[in-house]
Amino acid sequence: MNRLGILLSGRGSNFLAIAHSIREGRLRNAEIAVVISNVADAPGLLAARELGLPTALFVSKDRKRSEHDADVAACLQQHRVDLVCLAGYMRLLSPEFVAAFRDRILNIHPSLLPAFPGLDSQQQAFEYGCKLAGCTVHFVDEDLDHGVIVLQRSIPVLETDDAHSLAGRILAEEHIAYSEAIARVLSGEYAIIGRRYVRTV
Repeated sequence: MNRLGILLSGRGSNFLAIAHSIREGRLRNAEIAVVISNVADAPGLLAARELGLPTALFVSKDRKRSEHDADVAACLQQHRVDLVCLAGYMRLLSPEFVAAFRDRILNIHPSLLPAFPGLDSQQQAFEYGCKLAGCTVHFVDEDLDHGVIVLQRSIPVLETDDAHSLAGRILAEEHIAYSEAIARVLSGEYAIIGRRYVRTV
């Protein structure tokens, strides 16, 4: 059984989608080993506790990034985590953290990377006049929203959309994409060639 470590800062909707995929048998051979937050009142942390999952809190405010990340890494290692999944984790990871879990950290971003990295991606896509928007699941490296892309899902930007409705429709795609990407990575049936994720089966 592959053990997942979830890092979140907010409501944790992608975490809950992963948990539901596991419970409903759509994401097999995986279990959530621990849910970690850097925000004390994060709704996702409460949701994890209500599901009976192991949780941990490491408040990041006013702490050095390296010290905070060392605590989080130690917790993940204590729980024997195989794959780290960022689910609305609003912090850049230190190079030391990335090195400790090289090619074992996934993130989901609400744009079709490399377009619109960083914050407010849906708003940016809407204002830019994009005809397609979507989400990207990618490996995490030392740079923001930069690692090798595992999977993308796209949707048309409708004439009736505003930034809020577009964000909601992208989020629905995120909930599908993340579990699918996790399954692909846990299968081990891929190779990374340059910047390309290539399925080998």
